[in-house]
Amino acid sequence: MKESDLTTEPIAQNLIKLISNVCFSVFVFTVLIFTVIAVTYQPPDPWLESAPALTKLLTETENATFKIDGSMLKTGEDIASSSPVSAPAGLVTEATIEKSEEIIGNMTVKNSSSSDYSMDCDDLKIVNCSDPRVLVAVERFNLKVFKSIVFLEYETPVNGSKLDECDVSWRFRNKKEKSWRRYRDFRRFKFGFGENCTYKVFHTSGWHSGVNARRPKIRSSSGRGGGPKVARGGDPEINDTIPTLGSQTNFRRGKYLYYSRGGDYCKGMNQYMWSFLCGLGEAMYLNRTFVMDLSLCLSASYSSMGKDEEGKDFRYYFDFEHLKETASIVEEGEFLRDWKKWNRSHKRKVPIRKVKTHKVSPLQLSKDKSTIIWRQFDTPEPENYWYRVCEGQASKYVERPWHSLWKSKRLMNIVSEISGKMDWDFDAVHVVRGEKAKNKKLWPHLDADTWPDAILTKLKGLVQVWRNLYVATNEPFYNYFDKLRSQYKVHLLDDYSYLWGNKSEWYNETSLLNNGKPVEFDGYMRVAVDTEVFYRGKTRVETFYNLTTDCKDGINTC
Repeated sequence: MKESDLTTEPIAQNLIKLISNVCFSVFVFTVLIFTVIAVTYQPPDPWLESAPALTKLLTETENATFKIDGSMLKTGEDIASSSPVSAPAGLVTEATIEKSEEIIGNMTVKNSSSSDYSMDCDDLKIVNCSDPRVLVAVERFNLKVFKSIVFLEYETPVNGSKLDECDVSWRFRNKKEKSWRRYRDFRRFKFGFGENCTYKVFHTSGWHSGVNARRPKIRSSSGRGGGPKVARGGDPEINDTIPTLGSQTNFRRGKYLYYSRGGDYCKGMNQYMWSFLCGLGEAMYLNRTFVMDLSLCLSASYSSMGKDEEGKDFRYYFDFEHLKETASIVEEGEFLRDWKKWNRSHKRKVPIRKVKTHKVSPLQLSKDKSTIIWRQFDTPEPENYWYRVCEGQASKYVERPWHSLWKSKRLMNIVSEISGKMDWDFDAVHVVRGEKAKNKKLWPHLDADTWPDAILTKLKGLVQVWRNLYVATNEPFYNYFDKLRSQYKVHLLDDYSYLWGNKSEWYNETSLLNNGKPVEFDGYMRVAVDTEVFYRGKTRVETFYNLTTDCKDGINTC
């Protein structure tokens, strides 16, 4: 064998080995990188996502990091897939109106000899408001004029202030609200006559103008724990009473999930909701009753005093009646009283399982037979956040029950009144300013893009002139948007401050909840109402999708 053959063969073999080792190293490194990504990846924070993506993300896995962004606040009734409530029977539609007309027509033929049905049009100058044909005329008029709402039921019309007027009351909901909560309006209608002496609506006055059809005043009746069932003159459909467990036997037979306060307390309302629904979702997964504290801490970001405010009532902000109907809950005070009574009167104590860390998963507790599972959040932040329980594998089987958490019916009554004042025919623009507009590093163009001249320029291509325009905003200066008034009928939340003033239903009802003391219409309530009115606009103009090119969460985050 030649010497060249002896030197060439080892070199070729070594080169092949070297290439193999390099390829294997690249493969191992790639697998390692993907493994690290899979382990450390956190999905986006749903509260910081764009509006179109928010609904989807609310039901997906979550992040353990929250940032304050309270410009828009969604709850269950804003999410199409979250509300399993079926539509109520008896909706007023074109078909039901035609059926009513057919019945009335048959009655007319049957009673053709009656003076009530044989009079001439000249004899009908005085409108008989109890005539069923009057209600049919109103129903048909409303369906034609108010296309944004669903009419649920009417009451019999009553006399107005003139001979050709009737006052009519009905219950409705807005088509853009996913709940089937009922709201009330009553208006005054002016009538004339069409062909064959049929009633015809010539004109209707504005929101709540039919004062003779207003519901009668109702005396207040207080529920246990300061929760009024019905406030005087308020919404009779609101039931804020606190449920009781009843006998000690009922208490002992129950199974409870009890969360002590954690690091979420006094955080933003979005984080509160995210954590509260985690706890409620775990209770549902474990088939247990959730022990809830009705006392909230309002974050300084929503407080007019600029500091955290403890002692706020859950019922100021959320629909407690709906929560009771859709979830098994017990108020913390009631629960602790019954627990203490049992321990005082029985030698055998109630079985308790204390859980010190969120790392004990709901799955590990699913077969626990203890009467009370007590999660204690005593570790430092962020380990003591409630929503940490629902992270990781738990997010695959614990679902947050968004359908159970709706905004307060009292706040939604204000939303309906504002929308009704504009006859549900308005457009809306959401203008984010505040701290974001001041932070030029993260939002370099936001301040200039939300200047009145810039807003007006953008709106001209999106909203027709002289339309009702509702401006949802965190801009504190009322006159800031005056320039828009040259082209639009501008409405701001503060235009309706009388709806929570000291003569309002909201003021009286919330005072009853607060042992007779006035309740401030705070920053969270303002954002909640702004959000819901904005969603009801026919054309909606967003800050970060229409007014500015800046990203919602800061530079380079789009």
